[in-house]
Amino acid sequence: MKKRRSLPESCCPPESAALARRLARPLEGPRAAAELAAFAKAVGHPVRVRILRLLARRDARTCSRIVDELPLAQSTVSEHLRILRNAGLVRANGKGPRAGYCIVPSMLRRFRALLDAV
Repeated sequence: MKKRRSLPESCCPPESAALARRLARPLEGPRAAAELAAFAKAVGHPVRVRILRLLARRDARTCSRIVDELPLAQSTVSEHLRILRNAGLVRANGKGPRAGYCIVPSMLRRFRALLDAV
């Protein structure tokens, strides 16, 4: 019988070269405007802001642990995590119900830089 591995209380793997290139993009122009709009849309819901705050205060959390801290259904939290992940603000360590989610600090800095450039 296989032993289940517990989720490490550490965050996701180090940032990739692709992420480093994204962070180096210009802060102005059509591509930067689209990126800023995507970030704004991702943080445009109070629940997603709460999730970001939860993740910023702690290391990786599974969806079920986030559900325990919010009065929402697991499917709702999963959808909010998907939106944050698609925007690049959150990363998943693993797949499925045991995946750990963590915030991506460099992407939050990128979001702030884009806002500052407005």
